[in-house]
Amino acid sequence: MANSIIYSPDAPAPIGPYSQAIQAGNTVYVSGQIALDATSGQLVGNGDVAAETHQVMRNLQAVLGAAGMTLRDVVKCSIFVKDLGNFGLINEIYGSYFEADYAPARETVEVSRLPKDVQVEISCIAVK
Repeated sequence: MANSIIYSPDAPAPIGPYSQAIQAGNTVYVSGQIALDATSGQLVGNGDVAAETHQVMRNLQAVLGAAGMTLRDVVKCSIFVKDLGNFGLINEIYGSYFEADYAPARETVEVSRLPKDVQVEISCIAVK
């Protein structure tokens, strides 16, 4: 079975040589999403980590939707943050998007810099 490229016009277009997501069998690998608005291509939040996190989660939902999936299908997330001091707020917002019984596995790491100097980037793996 060949891999399929997943694309959603409701999520930001890739800003490099990668796809929004790849489906391999019943598994979808979603590339890291940052707080870009799909329509304008502009960053959302002006450094406000809460606004950025909400936009990232909406972008993940859009890409998953293009694959016929939802956040309920997510089995693993990777969260990259510019300042781990923001972990509590990011965690609260991130958690609000998942049903308690369907919270995926994940890791959160602090990094020195993210694309476009955003505060948070999240990728995920989903299985149907």
